[in-house]
Amino acid sequence: MIPHLSFDTSDADFETAVLERSLEVPVLLDCWAPWCGPCRALTPLLDKLVQAYSGRFVLAKLNTDESPQVSAAMGIRSIPQVTLFVGGRPVDQFMGALPESKIREFLDRHLGGDVIDGEATEVGSSELDPLDEAEALLAEGAFDEAQALLDSLPADTRSPRHARLQAQLKLMAAAAPQGDPAALLARIATNKKDFEARFQLAAILAHRGDFNAAFEQLLEVVLRDKGEAREKARLQLVEWFDVCPDPEVVSQGRRYLGMYLN
Repeated sequence: MIPHLSFDTSDADFETAVLERSLEVPVLLDCWAPWCGPCRALTPLLDKLVQAYSGRFVLAKLNTDESPQVSAAMGIRSIPQVTLFVGGRPVDQFMGALPESKIREFLDRHLGGDVIDGEATEVGSSELDPLDEAEALLAEGAFDEAQALLDSLPADTRSPRHARLQAQLKLMAAAAPQGDPAALLARIATNKKDFEARFQLAAILAHRGDFNAAFEQLLEVVLRDKGEAREKARLQLVEWFDVCPDPEVVSQGRRYLGMYLN
């Protein structure tokens, strides 16, 4: 692991950490937020690539929720947004969680040559894990491409992760649930036992990929109800545990569900 290639930035140090730093070395700025599912899929790829390129660029990470000034100045409307700064100014950017091959193409347009494990190679020679690529396509919203890639894998090689990605694809490719999250939260604040609002909000959050927040809403139903709503929430949690890509979030959700049911 090469130190100092990846770092956090904010409104307080953006000028020094990104603009001035880019006068010396290209800076790739990853604009993200904790609630953003595609951001969680993209960040590990960027962390991997900044190491593989061995100092030919550095990676700066900007939490847009905590950096409103920079977010406004850059006109950020959707995340993840990744911008390459060279010579103190932005030169190119992409939106969404692209597959690794596409990010390498983006970098190589400006840095020249493809890099694998720190050594230059011919462009396009990298070998990608098809499930990694399918997950990145799913996070990007390229559902047809993700489905085609998953379907192309031989049946005898399909793993539990393949099944999870299929289930996640089915959830995310479905029509977006109806409802205004702010209005639903207001209803819940007024009445903690407004289970209809909690189910609606959980569906919206899960569709966005924010399973942690979705689980919280359903767990509240399990905690506060002893009848049909509790069982409905339990069944929905069990289904989404198999879809959520974050094992830590799933582990926590299972633990609280067990506690609340006992």
